[in-house]
Amino acid sequence: MTFAATELAFRAASVALLLVLGASLVSDFGYVLAARLGAGFAIGSAAHAASYSVGVTSLVPAWHAPLIALSTGNIVVFWLFTRALFDDEFRLRWWHGLIWGLVTAFSFVNCLWIAPGGNVRLAVTVVNLIVLGFIALAVAQTINSWSADLVERRRRVRVFIVCSAALYGGVNALLQIVVTGVEVGDIADTINAGVLACIVAAIAYAMMRVDGAELFPVAVEAAPPLVLSQAPAAEDAADQKLIDALMRLMADERIYRQENITIGVLANRLKIPEYRLRRLINQRLGYRNFNVFLNNHRIEEAKAALADPAQAEVPVITIAMDAGFQSLGPFNRAFKAVTGVTPTEYRRLKASTA
Repeated sequence: MTFAATELAFRAASVALLLVLGASLVSDFGYVLAARLGAGFAIGSAAHAASYSVGVTSLVPAWHAPLIALSTGNIVVFWLFTRALFDDEFRLRWWHGLIWGLVTAFSFVNCLWIAPGGNVRLAVTVVNLIVLGFIALAVAQTINSWSADLVERRRRVRVFIVCSAALYGGVNALLQIVVTGVEVGDIADTINAGVLACIVAAIAYAMMRVDGAELFPVAVEAAPPLVLSQAPAAEDAADQKLIDALMRLMADERIYRQENITIGVLANRLKIPEYRLRRLINQRLGYRNFNVFLNNHRIEEAKAALADPAQAEVPVITIAMDAGFQSLGPFNRAFKAVTGVTPTEYRRLKASTA
């Protein structure tokens, strides 16, 4: 089999897997933002698999330009997918679509006007620098958010998806910048197509090994009540002692008020490894996200303050900041997710029944 035939087989396998993966996400979890963005990323990656070549030595045909533009714009979808995957509260805004449109349009113009004007190297370099920029944003989002996930297997799969996609995209962007204008031969494109097919297959396999309802939560996670459930008979006494110490930190010291409190800081206070605290909060208290665990305590404090007639004139934002929230927007969203009403409505309801 020739290199060209092997490359075509790898490309076809990648496109087929990606389209099936995208269709599966839409079919099973189409109501979940992260899954919809994942499906969009899969479709854009299929365009990449069909159109990408390592070396760019000549102008692309006009019919090829839309595929390249869609492939380039897909890096914005990847960034948005990463945000939704690690932040259950993430919501799309109009300007996200504008960014995607601008990047896609710029790539299309690059193919049809900038590169044909004798600026192939400039066109390729600028586009790939944009790609590297969004990959950096996606990796930063992963680093900032992954530790808050308390479900160990889901954390590993999420990080694997993001890191493998980012590594492949980053290496290819750098490689294309370096070899633009150089004839690299069919073997380089064949190897690249083979690596992409392997990565796509590995991601699909990893996703099949995790419960989809865990990987793509339906909505912002509703927090369990603060009171502990009845401990099972087989519960380890040491674990129960740690849970009691943790709840004392929450109730007595109100450690959740601290700015930028992390699970690592809390584990240090309890003098236990971070993985053990993560397991305790997840398996014993029923939380899947550390930020939800903190916010539940903050919201309980805010509810008490909003229902207190003596604090009727205290601004809502003051109550939110005192409870440990950094801004009003996240407080309003978290409060409504738990109570079903906004803080202002909650205060008014409590005042009317007093």
